[in-house]
Amino acid sequence: MTAVPRADYLPDDLTDQADRDEALPIGHGSTCSQPSTVQVMLELLAPQPGDRVLDVGSGSGWTTAIIAELVGPQGWVRGTEVVPELVDRSRQQLLRAGYPHASVHVADPEVLGAPAHGPYDRILVSAQTEHVPQPLVDQLAEGGRLVLPLQGRLVALTKRGAELEEEQAAGYYRFVPLQGG
Repeated sequence: MTAVPRADYLPDDLTDQADRDEALPIGHGSTCSQPSTVQVMLELLAPQPGDRVLDVGSGSGWTTAIIAELVGPQGWVRGTEVVPELVDRSRQQLLRAGYPHASVHVADPEVLGAPAHGPYDRILVSAQTEHVPQPLVDQLAEGGRLVLPLQGRLVALTKRGAELEEEQAAGYYRFVPLQGG
């Protein structure tokens, strides 16, 4: 996370607050998650060099960039976001930061995730849901991990055939609701 400065992904008037461990507004009712939450999510996700990753609800693009750093140029990251203005800002910053293996796209409101580009080794969801979204499970490769805020808890699900192995982080978390599909 230190290799990807949070300030680079915040609106100009908030860059001086980048070191604060709290969610910061990035416009359009969206936030850039607090660093300690992002750390827990990425530890659960456990991206490896060469992984193909889907970042659902990429927001500012900060987590997309961190994942791109972790998977390296031999992997790739595809972010999806429902707010076109955030997508534009994220794309510009990812290019400036030198992550050609990371991209952000406007989410299709009728489709959850990006099934045409899967399967994915890892899927990170930065939006709250009350149930495990089957469309995202279907986009996971065998042995892949899906990390999402589920009923207020951060959960990692690993796909093993038709089964999902579950791991939970300690504590409770608050996110915007998941949209799409």
